[in-house]
Amino acid sequence: MKGYVFPGQGAQFVGMGKELYENSDLGKELFEKANEILGYRITDIMFDGTPEELQQTKVTQPAIFLHSVIMAKVAGDSFKPEMVAGHSLGEFSALVAANALSFEDGLKLVYTRAMAMQKACEKQPSTMAAVLGLEDSIVEEVCESIDGVVVAANYNCPGQLVISGEVEAIDKACELLTEKGARRALKLPVGGAFHSPLMSPAKEELQAGIEAAKISAPICPIYQNVTAKAETDPVVIKENLINQLTGAVRWTQTMNNMIEGGLTEVIEVGPGKVLQGLFKKVDRQFPTSSLEI
Repeated sequence: MKGYVFPGQGAQFVGMGKELYENSDLGKELFEKANEILGYRITDIMFDGTPEELQQTKVTQPAIFLHSVIMAKVAGDSFKPEMVAGHSLGEFSALVAANALSFEDGLKLVYTRAMAMQKACEKQPSTMAAVLGLEDSIVEEVCESIDGVVVAANYNCPGQLVISGEVEAIDKACELLTEKGARRALKLPVGGAFHSPLMSPAKEELQAGIEAAKISAPICPIYQNVTAKAETDPVVIKENLINQLTGAVRWTQTMNNMIEGGLTEVIEVGPGKVLQGLFKKVDRQFPTSSLEI
């Protein structure tokens, strides 16, 4: 079974999507529609901007979403997913690609999400840290033992877990995790504590948008971040999407569940090859590729 996966924040690069714009009428039409919806020419930043301009959350998230979704749309009939999943932001791309959410609604939600996350980050100093070389259960125990907000946020692959929370609590966790034998416990250059309770103000803001959006049954099961389970029920999909901002990205569990569900080949749609690399950490022989247009 073919599964398509969609990357999240961090995969962006200057020039992304330019070929789609220049070589496909549909690609150009969708990019121009996006410029209109957003009220500024995001294509100028994506194709010819500086890395600094592209790194702004309000630009990064819609840019990655657009690159992934437009690529899937331009692929046309050759895009035949039997299952889909997206890492964090990528879940929105996956929903649009699987026809559960319209292009317009998906883009509006992603932009609302980006702006709400930016605001939540400004409210309280917070950060994230990558922990390498420890079992998930040890990381979870250490987080629970600390006063202050610090939680397991991104289960990326076996032996790689990102924690998220208040700056002091993250510093303390890194110290304790190093003592416990972590190969590395390294703070990340991010704007805030994504996928933690500190994103609650952003969740409230996004919830209204998600509840108002029309979500239909997707053309194939979507494995969602917060449960790592295959879903097709629009009511459940909405609920999981609302909980995603403050809940963990269970990507390790998602990859294992997709494989158990019959996945035989994974194709990454959008910028970069991060998710292919994570699948290789689960099984070095697993067939992975990027969507080619």
